[in-house]
Amino acid sequence: MTIRRILVVDDDPDVGIMLKQYLTREGYAVEIAHDTATALIKVGQQRVDLIFLDVMLGEESGFDVCQKLRAENAVPIIFLSALSADHHRLTGYQVGGDDYIAKPFNPGLLLARVKAVFRRTQRASSLSYRRDIATYTFGKWTFHGDREELVDQDGVETILSKRETALLKAFLANPQIALTREEISSVLTGEDAPQDKLDAQQGRAIDVLVGRLRQKIEQNAKAPKLIKTMRGTGYQLCCAVQRHE
Repeated sequence: MTIRRILVVDDDPDVGIMLKQYLTREGYAVEIAHDTATALIKVGQQRVDLIFLDVMLGEESGFDVCQKLRAENAVPIIFLSALSADHHRLTGYQVGGDDYIAKPFNPGLLLARVKAVFRRTQRASSLSYRRDIATYTFGKWTFHGDREELVDQDGVETILSKRETALLKAFLANPQIALTREEISSVLTGEDAPQDKLDAQQGRAIDVLVGRLRQKIEQNAKAPKLIKTMRGTGYQLCCAVQRHE
């Protein structure tokens, strides 16, 4: 089963910590961004399934941030705000929000609204990292996103197929996070959202592809240290990754 990933964008640390603790107990993976710049970077670099977005974010409003996000992807957005007037709510929906919750809120009601948004939206997770052209370093490798080239510490290039390149980009955008076979399949096919379940043949195709990538980047593909199998989940890039613009 895919673990939903939620990004909380709020400049109040207490709100962020409270939401993370509560939603984590409910089985979600939660990250926090305290400013717009950090939020946009996180959405651009990894998969996000839902965003809690504060309306008042210092110099920039959550409404403006929502419009920026909508230019790139359709990830569901729930506004959180102490501004609860009808015209504030209306603005939230007009700029592309999926729901609007006033502060203070009941945690149980908030959870119900989260589940409702997931049920009624068929939107994509934020997978804008597919177009990422940054440079990444991991292990002995450097991957140049603009040229889609993989080189070792001596500058020797290793040729990757298009599917191997797409797989590597997905891992680099989600280091230390286990990706299910369904999530990997959605990256390879360009689908907006992962399938509920792959059949045996589709799953085996993912396993074979991961094996081919391991043959190219692991020192010992039979005892991998970079891409590890996470039993019952899928695969995870287990090394440190540095991103360079």
